[in-house]
Amino acid sequence: MKESAKKNSWLRTLLKYVVPLVITVGLCYLMFTGIDFKEMIAIIRRDCNFSWIALALCISILSHVFRAMRWRIQLRALGIESPLFALVLSIFGTYAVNLVFPRLGEIWRTGYIAQRQQAQFTTVFGSMVADRLADTVTVGLLTLVTFMLASKALITYFADNADTVDRLTGFATSPWLWLAIASLAALVWWFLTHKSTNSKVQKIRQQVHELWQGFAVIATMPGKGRWLLLTAGLWGCYFVQLYVAFYAFPFTREVLAQHGILAALVAFVLSSISMGVPSNGGIGPWQWAIIFALGIYGLGQAQAAAFANLVLGTQTMLLILLGLFTFGCIAFDKRRHK
Repeated sequence: MKESAKKNSWLRTLLKYVVPLVITVGLCYLMFTGIDFKEMIAIIRRDCNFSWIALALCISILSHVFRAMRWRIQLRALGIESPLFALVLSIFGTYAVNLVFPRLGEIWRTGYIAQRQQAQFTTVFGSMVADRLADTVTVGLLTLVTFMLASKALITYFADNADTVDRLTGFATSPWLWLAIASLAALVWWFLTHKSTNSKVQKIRQQVHELWQGFAVIATMPGKGRWLLLTAGLWGCYFVQLYVAFYAFPFTREVLAQHGILAALVAFVLSSISMGVPSNGGIGPWQWAIIFALGIYGLGQAQAAAFANLVLGTQTMLLILLGLFTFGCIAFDKRRHK
């Protein structure tokens, strides 16, 4: 039993920390292999107007506040009354933790609020899942609308890059992929139906029930209109943050001048999708998505890489500072209560 537990512990550690780190390092290596690093730095020093980057970072902070305000509505419907400042700190801390331990930030913020407000962990976690699911639905809708509006540019790009289309089609239609998905679904179904008396299965069912309580409240909670407005404000901030950053370089301003706001929207949607790839704070997949999006509109790789790396680099530094501020405030708060 002990050996089995140790193996499971090693496997969880591998999946949570090692795999995302390998993906991050691998994608960064591939990205910088074909780019002259000195040239990229020279482009940033020569062409960047950092005032626009500073404005983008301010908008980023506002988006975190909107997310905290939206989550507060869900928690109130569950009878959990938390100060807005504590929720804002939990959001700051989430993104800071995710830089080091991907996906662990959501667990951390759930535990922080549950402990601070003496609430059930799984109920708070369910509200967090609903919060993230709302993001997934929003990204799906934005992707659908954006791809419809940008269909002409996308068709032209893929027509000129047939190899990319072949690789994507081959992966999506691979029988091994669909066999793996079907096998996993069948395994989960068998375990939950044939092991119903198992103590671990019963515990999982109880946790799922508590999760559902936190999740389902989104349909019955008061303030749904305000929740929707905050969702629009949150994702509006995300987009405006990237759109404003386009004005930091003359070549990205030129992309906007030639192709309009749609070019920024395509970059925004692709970068949002890339955040689903497990990595440390989106480092690696996010730059790839931005470089790909700007390539659709004819921007060279060196210039696109300079833009992508500067935007994400400054955002990462901001998250580190906000994380230090957060954990300092939490330590002070605990000491004050003691």
